[in-house]
Amino acid sequence: MNTEIQEILSFGISTVLFLMLGLVMLTGKRDNLPKTMLALASLASAVWSGTVSYQAYQINAGLQVDVSTAVLLELFRDLFWFAFLIVMLRTAYKSSDQVNKNFKVTFAGISVFIVGLMLLALYRISDDSIPGDLFPEWLAGNDVLVGHLFISIGGLVTVEQLYRNTPVEHRWALKYLWLGIGGMFAYDFYLYSNAFLFQIINKELWNARGFIHAMVVPLIGVAIKREMQWSLGDTSIDIYVSRRMAFHTTTLLASGFYLLFIGVGAYYVREMGGDWGAVAQATFMFASVMALTVLLFSGKVRARLKVAIDKHFFHYKYDYREEWLRIIRTLSSQSESVRLHERAIRALAQIIDSPGGLLMVIKENGYFEVDESWNYAQQKVRESADSELIKFLSDHQFVICLDEYYKDPEMYTRLGPLSLPAWISNNKNAWLIVPLILKDHLMGFVVLLRSPAHQRYFNWEDSDLLKTAGRQAASHLAQYDAAQALVSARRFEEVNKLSAFIVHDIKNMVGQLSMVVSNAARHKSNPMFIDDAIITVENSVNKMNKLLMRLRGGVEKDELRPVSLCGLLEESIRSCVKAGALPVPVLNCLHHEIQVTADKDRMSANIAHLIQNAQDATDEIGSITVRLRTQGNFAVIEIEDTGTGMDLDFIHERLFQPFESTKGTMGIGVFQVREYAHKLGGQLDVESKPGVGSIFRLLIPLSPSRETVQNPQVLHLNEHERKRDA
Repeated sequence: MNTEIQEILSFGISTVLFLMLGLVMLTGKRDNLPKTMLALASLASAVWSGTVSYQAYQINAGLQVDVSTAVLLELFRDLFWFAFLIVMLRTAYKSSDQVNKNFKVTFAGISVFIVGLMLLALYRISDDSIPGDLFPEWLAGNDVLVGHLFISIGGLVTVEQLYRNTPVEHRWALKYLWLGIGGMFAYDFYLYSNAFLFQIINKELWNARGFIHAMVVPLIGVAIKREMQWSLGDTSIDIYVSRRMAFHTTTLLASGFYLLFIGVGAYYVREMGGDWGAVAQATFMFASVMALTVLLFSGKVRARLKVAIDKHFFHYKYDYREEWLRIIRTLSSQSESVRLHERAIRALAQIIDSPGGLLMVIKENGYFEVDESWNYAQQKVRESADSELIKFLSDHQFVICLDEYYKDPEMYTRLGPLSLPAWISNNKNAWLIVPLILKDHLMGFVVLLRSPAHQRYFNWEDSDLLKTAGRQAASHLAQYDAAQALVSARRFEEVNKLSAFIVHDIKNMVGQLSMVVSNAARHKSNPMFIDDAIITVENSVNKMNKLLMRLRGGVEKDELRPVSLCGLLEESIRSCVKAGALPVPVLNCLHHEIQVTADKDRMSANIAHLIQNAQDATDEIGSITVRLRTQGNFAVIEIEDTGTGMDLDFIHERLFQPFESTKGTMGIGVFQVREYAHKLGGQLDVESKPGVGSIFRLLIPLSPSRETVQNPQVLHLNEHERKRDA
């Protein structure tokens, strides 16, 4: 190939790439000095390379050439690259007047040196150049060559200083920038040192210079992609390259490298092919070009290349913080008019501007059925867990784009069998199928509709965001289902608790009636026994009627009225005495008239239960004391025994737990007493020591209209009974 043609191609490619880089650097913000200097250096390189390529074209056409323009432009290019490097190096030092002055002096010195070299070169050109010859003898002059060598060495030293002053956390990105620029100066040093040694510039090395400089541009592009902040201090460069431009540029570069590789292979084929070398070379080149053409026209290859470029060369098209906040706001909305299941559809639909969707969730029968729809013609459809669609979503957890599936089914079927049910394939507006994954299990999926007003390209970023949002929606739906199950469980628990309380009350009434029956044979002729029996039966009937009312209404209705506690305690203790249980309680009322607002029957039952527990825990020779007093706005009932007592662990962990008992009973008595005390605004406290005894202290708010009379009264029930009988 003609050397001028090589020169045209070499520097022509360099021109195109540097021009593209310079234009890219001029986009966006322009108030950044490093960015501006890099743009100027790139454009200066493009102008110089273009001039050299154009002059080579003129020489190839037999025209005369004025080489002074290319010489001056090369030195101008060097000046702009030094300006960029010095500006970048300046950012590594703290700002001060002395530092600014030092860098200004340094740049001024370099500028004077390069301008002086320009003047020297112009003098050589005017004195020695031969028109039409791009490489006159002046260029081999030691003074000019030494000047170029100094420029190359200075560039290498500056790049080395920049690398050393780059923070470690930024080197992974900026090293490609310094490698590219350093490589450019290193090749120039090699070129001019060779020329200085042999007193002439090697034509092949010169022609390769354009290709070598063009290779700097991809390295700078890697630095742009890896990190936007090139400043070693606070200055930053914000760069944006359009996806279309990057795609076509990447395709062009890949094709160029492919053809370069093929060219080397073709040369090898020709050299080793003997007589068939030229034929084999032509055949090989044609087959290679055809293969490249097939690849470039392959939709699958182009799609994968676009995904790779989008993932690795660009900022994301979503503001993920805003998108995630919007998803959470939608799912967590407290709107009572919109169910969570509909909000889940909307949260996914708003990501890709979908106007509606259908939610399918797995049911107890093992089928995926319609659970909710939004702007979707709801159908009574269901999918078996064994269908190909469900298995594909469960195994691969992919978002299925129906446009891609209809256009190229193999994109999905290569992963596993997949066929769409008729109710999806017949819907022309169905667009996406988003799986709802919870703990790596498919709990449902959403079918989203296509928006006729917003035609958009579905890519990997949409898919990743929808998959993540689908997991979040699945989590919210699972929490909702768990909450609903908990509500149902609590309702059953309330029913069971009510049943347990009723059984407990019935047990007490049965005990009282059984006592009447057992004593009837001996005392049936005693009028007082008959009166007590009638009163007992009457109380049992009243309690049974109340229980029936509670069962019918499902809630407990108390008859709240003022209750005199001293009289209530006397009645409760009297009932315990009639039952024949020992030891007999001693009542100590410090205030005769203490009233609380409560249901008399429930209050009496609670006190009787506490006294019975004290009797169960105390042997016959022990003692039980019942005290009544006031404490602030509360009436205090204390039931103290000298029984077995309880340790702190039992009190804290088991005493107030329903259905916990050490006596073989239902274990809800103390729990019921405390719950009723809380309902009245009071509390139940317990003090106990093993082997010493226990004190149950019941605090109930006093009635607002109470009157308390100081009348200390200590009464033993046996004495009370004798006085009444007399």
